Amino acid sequence: MIGRLAGLLAAKKAPQILIDCQGVGYEVDVSMTTYYQLPEIGESISIWTHLQIKDDSHALIGFSSEQERKLFRQLIRINGVGPKMALTILSGINNQEFAICVTHNDVATLTRLPGVGKKTAERLIIEMRDKVEEFAVSALPAENSGAGFVAGSGSFRSEAIEALQALGYKPQDAEQMVKQTEARDVDIDSASTLIRRALQSSVQRL
Repeated sequence: MIGRLAGLLAAKKAPQILIDCQGVGYEVDVSMTTYYQLPEIGESISIWTHLQIKDDSHALIGFSSEQERKLFRQLIRINGVGPKMALTILSGINNQEFAICVTHNDVATLTRLPGVGKKTAERLIIEMRDKVEEFAVSALPAENSGAGFVAGSGSFRSEAIEALQALGYKPQDAEQMVKQTEARDVDIDSASTLIRRALQSSVQRL
């Protein structure tokens, strides 16, 4: 089992990164919560990992904190919640926000996440009710430019749309989320900021 990776960040394109560990490159899928906290390409990185084994593939999933990994592992134990949905949940809301949703039976917010229907949201609340207290400690990560893009660049707009599609949003929905976010927030200076605010708006819009 690969539980942690340490090396150099060789590439990043949400929601996947490439870590160079002494000449061996590991492709790792990460939640957007983790993606926002990545260093610059070429800098050192150390992340917690979960190895997902299937009959036809092995996939590494990375987390900025052990707490996020613990929540991920709790989520994939729930019937109907696979690794992709768990990553989508962790990308749309952080540990603390998820705990608040469960504590307050907030089905509406959970169903704003792509792929999470009413039945799944209700199942999450029921099965996680006695487990969320230990996860209600993290704060939303600070925004950072990270990718070094220029404000208004079409390149990070495209990257944001692609990342949202990878998280499960339909192409037209992803494009609409990005357009609305750009129209509302004029100070966006990176793809990670654009993705973060688009996800926040999607979850908060009731």
